[in-house]
Amino acid sequence: MGFFEALDARIGAADSVVSVGLDPDPRRLPSFLDAELPRWAFNRRIIDATHEHAACYKPNAAFYEDPDGWRALAETVAYAHGKGVPVLLDAKRGDIGNTARQYATALDPAGLDADAITVNPYMGRDTLEPYLSRSGKGVFVLCRTSNSGGADFQNLDVGNDKPLYQYVAERCAAWDEHDNVGLVVGATAPEELERLRDAVDRPFLVPGVGAQGGDAEAAVEYGLADGVGLVNSSRGIIFAGEGADDERAYFRAVGDAAKKLKRRLNELR
Repeated sequence: MGFFEALDARIGAADSVVSVGLDPDPRRLPSFLDAELPRWAFNRRIIDATHEHAACYKPNAAFYEDPDGWRALAETVAYAHGKGVPVLLDAKRGDIGNTARQYATALDPAGLDADAITVNPYMGRDTLEPYLSRSGKGVFVLCRTSNSGGADFQNLDVGNDKPLYQYVAERCAAWDEHDNVGLVVGATAPEELERLRDAVDRPFLVPGVGAQGGDAEAAVEYGLADGVGLVNSSRGIIFAGEGADDERAYFRAVGDAAKKLKRRLNELR
């Protein structure tokens, strides 16, 4: 079974297109966590609180790039899989040759065994090939990102009144030999979301809903391809318990935030 078939099944089982971003910023971890691997302890409780509402988990590799972090990430991936939820590693990898091939091992059972990964297409097709060739794994290519500086390059006209982000989308769709390519398109750029949906029929990962204040309606209307796609919230869910009086209240707030977003998105589907 390919990644998007498995994701479609998970979306149906959870009745949700919510991707929960697992970005355990050490500066914001609650003080009551007393564990050898606090990021893993935090993620485990997040997964316990949200798995009924999650179509996917999206750990950002930047928050795990140290020895204890990689241990925490490996435990997190295995635990999410135990709950029946796929994991999309938000690594934004982009390199060539042996380096790209090594980065891609994060998708292998002998590596992290992530189900999908985000990649940067700036260096061209050969940088994406080690990921694209893993036909059972998903590859989400950065296209029109949610950050404020995304337009600096991505909106440049490459000819025929076509912005660079659209050219990237069309090239990646053409390279999609195994039906395993999706695109990262931010909810903070709803007009670009609509334009890209008209241009390509690939699932989108839509970040920016939540703390970044992106357009949830546009995310649902244009982010899904035949019902398959993901709308991500990270800080808006995992830190929803900040200010709670105790551990139980903290993670109850986390679960409520995931449930609320699921309901909101389902009303728009």
